[in-house]
Amino acid sequence: MFHRSQRLLLRPPWPEDWCEILGGIADEGVVRNLARAPWPYRPHHAREFVASPAAPRFPRFVVARADNAAMVGCVGIDQVGNTAELGYWIARPYWGRGYATEAGRAALEIARMLGHSRIVASHFLDNPASGRVLQKLGFAATGAIRPRFSCGRGGEALAAEYALDLECECEPDMRAA
Repeated sequence: MFHRSQRLLLRPPWPEDWCEILGGIADEGVVRNLARAPWPYRPHHAREFVASPAAPRFPRFVVARADNAAMVGCVGIDQVGNTAELGYWIARPYWGRGYATEAGRAALEIARMLGHSRIVASHFLDNPASGRVLQKLGFAATGAIRPRFSCGRGGEALAAEYALDLECECEPDMRAA
């Protein structure tokens, strides 16, 4: 599955992407904000990521710039129990350019198309920028702040939880990308 937004192309990860993925995510400042990626992130982790199959209703994508195909990160819809969860990372050189919001918006369009009615997300409290991205996407804080394990941190850290009703016809705040 492929999806084109204004500036980005979302596509499945291909085996030859492992090196670019490694180059973007092998940064402690990126990995520490993720729950499932280990630190240090090694070449075999990137190879395993691109080789692992994704379930049809829970796709994951390489996020690339549409104008020059430069990889800026990854976004996906993960299955956590009976719930769909949005997850993403953006490589440090691309922070602050609105790519996380644009990629997240595209992933939510795909989630709706796949029939998901609700999606959750969270961010570690020491990563408020991710919370701002979730709010721009229309997520509402649930009020729950819980410890969540982070492979990259090697332990638990407090995370704020969010949810979004995908059946609502409400538009997220489009003022900031």
